Amino acid sequence: MDDFDPQANAEYRRVRSNVNANAAELSLADSDLLYSIAATTRHQGQICPTIAGLLLFGKPAALRRYFPLSRIDYIIVEGRDWVPDPNNRYQTVEIIEPLLLSIPRLINLVLNDIPKAFSIGDNSIYRREVPLIPRSVIREAIVNALMHRNYRTRQPVQIIRFSNRLEIRNPGHSLKSFDSLGEPGSITRNEKIAAVLHDVGIAETKGTGIRVMIDEMHKANLTIPLFESSSEKDSFTVKLLVHHLLNEADVTWLAQFRDCSLSDDEARALIVVREAGEINNFIYRSINCVDTLTASQRLRHLRDVGLLEQKGKGSATYYTLSPEILDNDLASGLAAQDSSNLASNPTDNELSSESGSLDNSNLAGSSIDNDLHQSYLYQMPDAIRKAVETLGERAEPEEVSSVILKLCEWRELSSSELAAILGRNQVYLRNKYLNRLINSGSLEYVRPGNPTDPHQAYRTTKKSEGFSRT
Repeated sequence: MDDFDPQANAEYRRVRSNVNANAAELSLADSDLLYSIAATTRHQGQICPTIAGLLLFGKPAALRRYFPLSRIDYIIVEGRDWVPDPNNRYQTVEIIEPLLLSIPRLINLVLNDIPKAFSIGDNSIYRREVPLIPRSVIREAIVNALMHRNYRTRQPVQIIRFSNRLEIRNPGHSLKSFDSLGEPGSITRNEKIAAVLHDVGIAETKGTGIRVMIDEMHKANLTIPLFESSSEKDSFTVKLLVHHLLNEADVTWLAQFRDCSLSDDEARALIVVREAGEINNFIYRSINCVDTLTASQRLRHLRDVGLLEQKGKGSATYYTLSPEILDNDLASGLAAQDSSNLASNPTDNELSSESGSLDNSNLAGSSIDNDLHQSYLYQMPDAIRKAVETLGERAEPEEVSSVILKLCEWRELSSSELAAILGRNQVYLRNKYLNRLINSGSLEYVRPGNPTDPHQAYRTTKKSEGFSRT
């Protein structure tokens, strides 16, 4: 009994009475109360703590002695990536306390640390600060991690606050199938811990926690929680992005891909993969409310136009941004957006107010170098300039291919130069047209020995010169 923390016992009584003042165990002495909720057992005439009892009520010294890696690490990382600066890697707070005390403390610690927006109610003159990630979402994510973690694994729960997201990582994969996350019904790994947390109103144990998180993030116009569960690594991760869909910076970034004919669903998916690093079928379905088949088709389309790269196989398939996008720095400037994204007011970041759709008129602007475009138009022969100027944004692929062959017959051009001349995205142009024309023998590399040369250029082959003039 000396290993139990009196403060945790008192907290149980206080909170339990708020939930149910007539609960039978509240009339018992501490030793009998702990036995009634399976926090102790009797062995050879001795009263002994159970593992669940120590984790819920144990003194920090007892937890450190028996379960030193059951602690919780709250880690603050400067930037978007783990250990971006080896000389100033991170700040951390280690918590090793009974769950009945550590859960409320941890929730308040995170809520006080993340950025906040402010609002003034209709009938109030006072400013009210609101966490950018809703309180209920943070609460559910932390409780789920500590209630469902695998305590047999000697590894702490990590809560990592990056500049653009909060990640909660716990040992212990989801016992529910990935596709059933968010559906009613709970499969509990630690039933005695779950029962006590339910008794004090911290956990609901009905399997609705993930659904609540998804719905609350939707209401806040935030990217929904991203879940990763690995039975191989026996781990579960929740990523909460402090990012509103879709803000002005997103629309500007998406303008680079206007030639890819993106649907609103696909635009959202690209923003999510840019912020979180990856996306899978489950995440696509969740953020866009579509079925499995539609999600697969849209993800394949993003892959086929060269914006995403597919990794993994079968149910473990996921997608990341194409290396060509990253290599060409199309995602540059994101770090500079961190502070503005974190401090932005949710009401200022919306989809089109009338239809909820991405306003295509906002995609008219792009990062194409207009001076370079005009310079090349001035230099080229009249016939080719006319062909370029009459080529609309929705031109047929055959028309675009024909103009590319004309241009590369006129002079050797790199993919970036062609993109500037044609007013199209470089990655899309390379994957949709240049690679196909190379494979068909209509175009050839100026440096055939090194196709990935950063200074690579293209020229029309002899056999295609007649075609390009027609």
